[in-house]
Amino acid sequence: MANTKSAEKAALQAEKHRARNVALRSRMRTVVRNVNAAIAGGDKPAAEASYRTAVPVIDSLVNKRIIHRNKAARHKSHLAARIRTMA
Repeated sequence: MANTKSAEKAALQAEKHRARNVALRSRMRTVVRNVNAAIAGGDKPAAEASYRTAVPVIDSLVNKRIIHRNKAARHKSHLAARIRTMA
């Protein structure tokens, strides 16, 4: 456990930040999963719509420094490529 008052406060803040970061990452995984499900279903308009909702969520995590910008770019690129190859 923390030895000083400032270390106690830092530990509490770290736990709050961790809970928030977990929730945000979960939200990103959910929107990516929704795009993948629409792609798997073969519904291109639904896949494009879910992709348009996923991109701002992914970008917001980059701005909050929850994920790296390269990881966000990789997710967006792979999803867009899979949508492009749909018939």
